[in-house]
Amino acid sequence: MQLKPDQLEAHLAKGALKPLYTLVGDEPLLVQEAADAIRSAARAAGYAERKVFTVSGAHFDWSGVQGAAQAMSLFAERQLIEIRIPTGKPGKDGSEALQRYCEHLADDVLTLVQLPRLDFQQVKSAWFAALDGAGVVIRFDPIERRALPAWLAQRLARQGQAVEAGEAGQRTLAFLADRVEGNLLAAHQELSKMALLYPEGTLAFEQVEAAVQDVARYDIAKLVEAVWSGQAARALRMLAALEAEGESAVYVHWTLAEDVRALVRLRAALDGGQPLPMALREARVWGAKEKLFERLVPLLGSAQLARWLNAAQVCDGQCKGLADPRWPSGAWPSLRQWVLMLLGRGPGGGGAFALQA
Repeated sequence: MQLKPDQLEAHLAKGALKPLYTLVGDEPLLVQEAADAIRSAARAAGYAERKVFTVSGAHFDWSGVQGAAQAMSLFAERQLIEIRIPTGKPGKDGSEALQRYCEHLADDVLTLVQLPRLDFQQVKSAWFAALDGAGVVIRFDPIERRALPAWLAQRLARQGQAVEAGEAGQRTLAFLADRVEGNLLAAHQELSKMALLYPEGTLAFEQVEAAVQDVARYDIAKLVEAVWSGQAARALRMLAALEAEGESAVYVHWTLAEDVRALVRLRAALDGGQPLPMALREARVWGAKEKLFERLVPLLGSAQLARWLNAAQVCDGQCKGLADPRWPSGAWPSLRQWVLMLLGRGPGGGGAFALQA
């Protein structure tokens, strides 16, 4: 049974707990809050004893988990058993053990399983299907940038606070989102700080600006998404943050260059008469990037892509210490110039994007 995160509170309020809950995702704040809610509901329902098992490797002894679930509790009529699998890979023995466990769930045991984000093969595995069939599965996806202002507003409302109405409030939420993007734990801390600093009611931009630190965390995947979405200001901010965090300039360049090469192949496939959906599949372009490239490829000409590819070669040399007098000195300044070109704001950039400031 699949349950959305925002449905959990209403589900638990009904009081009819399922024997097994599986939390899946890489958002520590959201997973922790859901786990705490389930634990609280379990305690209220009489599951007073708690046992925690962390699967630490292929040699984990699963017999202890099975034995704990079948043993009578010495201290309570009901018990809560937590199984944490940080790698998301229980192994062959673990797969079989989880399937057996789900087949023989005890009436006086509530089980909470915590998993990281799973790939396609893991989701289709027999052990995950057993967890899904035996209870409730809740998946926690990252809060994307476009959804972050609404998420922040909802969190502020929980603590009796809100931003100003209209454009001023949207500006405040956008400012806050820029400072905490990719770091929900820090976002939670900043919102809690505002609850301590200011009374309930409406928050002005100046109050939020004074209280909030810049705690955003960016990764290369989000930089790539910003570039191919034409979000110039966001892309440049992420590039600067990656440099400050000590990310490898060579790796950043390689990631973007791979995308440029993929775009070149897609353009050639289209020019050869191949339908775009088939070309995307053959180029192994999936997920969010598939939608971005689906929009971009028809707008890009072969000559423009050739300029991008040539610039990628020059930038590669710059990142590896081979200076070119036509380019800024250093890896990160060169990356910035190349990113500006990809965004249509540098020599040879072209006009494929509807740029956003």
